[in-house]
Amino acid sequence: MPNFQELYQQANQLPPLEKLHLAELLLSDLDTPNPEIDAIWRDTAQQRWQAYQEGKLKTVSYAEVMQKYK
Repeated sequence: MPNFQELYQQANQLPPLEKLHLAELLLSDLDTPNPEIDAIWRDTAQQRWQAYQEGKLKTVSYAEVMQKYK
């Protein structure tokens, strides 16, 4: 089995569109759901929503955010 460096050298020889396709395949392989991480994000979102509803979370208006980037 070729090592990382050999694979990279072979992939680097590919035409640009084939490199893009390979990159998309590799990224899609990495983008699989992780139930543990999903649970952490769900809990965080619930905590933030509860804090917002209770008035414990400072919010920023859309206009304030947009003003920052003008």
